[in-house]
Amino acid sequence: MSEHIDSVVNQVGKVILGKEHQIRLAIACILARGHLLIEDIPGVGKTTLAHALAITLGLQFQRIQFTSDLLPADILGVSIFDRDTSGFRFHPGPIFAQVILADEVNRATPKTQSALLEAMEEQQVTAEGETRALPEPFFVIATQNPSHQIGTFPLPESQLDRFLLRIRIGYPEAADEKAILRGAGALVPESLAPVVTASDVVNLQDQVDRVRADESVLDYLMALVEATRRSPLLRLGVSPRGSLALLRAARARALADGREFLVPDDLKALAVPALAHRVILRAAAGGETGAESVISALTDSLPVPR
Repeated sequence: MSEHIDSVVNQVGKVILGKEHQIRLAIACILARGHLLIEDIPGVGKTTLAHALAITLGLQFQRIQFTSDLLPADILGVSIFDRDTSGFRFHPGPIFAQVILADEVNRATPKTQSALLEAMEEQQVTAEGETRALPEPFFVIATQNPSHQIGTFPLPESQLDRFLLRIRIGYPEAADEKAILRGAGALVPESLAPVVTASDVVNLQDQVDRVRADESVLDYLMALVEATRRSPLLRLGVSPRGSLALLRAARARALADGREFLVPDDLKALAVPALAHRVILRAAAGGETGAESVISALTDSLPVPR
């Protein structure tokens, strides 16, 4: 199965140059049945990464551009009167796809942002009194502009907690950016072809649950979570949902590496993207980067089991 994942990484890497680590994190998020938040400045490839992943994985893709005037019905769908049947017929919104790109999610109002919560948590939506299932697999990739930019509405903690991982793409290295300028990164997602199918993705997701976690590794995870709850730098530590998220993401990483068991490095590699957006600093001046630094320091301070 790791060969499938390597094929996905290699193909997406033809579009997003020099970002193998971020691509692998996104794939681990999908395999863990989670949702991904990409927070970064405009122009570094957030939308391109989402589209390239959907095509390469053979999944149906829908992009929703979040704006201040977007309404929940624009996402979920709406019933329209059908003259032929003399009744109302529901027209599904763009949420009924396998990969949803919620582009610039923090530019929409909190009411519209909340339209995603049920879909992300329960893989279903309730509209006009009726509950409708979403396709499988179902994966939300939300992009977010830095909170200091004009016209943004910060995501509440309850919604941030629904994202399994939060990552940043960052600027490309100088050599990669020069290659982009020379045209090496001129491929667009539409030029790619699927290398796996939706059923392959579901099969890989099922295998993630079978990755073994020894007691020593679980104790290491518990020590990290407890450290966040006792840290004097944090007002709010990691919840049980956060510890489960880290475990699922680490299992997906192990599977992607071709292993059927967890090692401490899996937890260390995923600690910051899985936990930093779930904690609250005591001093607001540190911001998101401060939370990442605290999680990183706590991870480094813990003894690693042998």
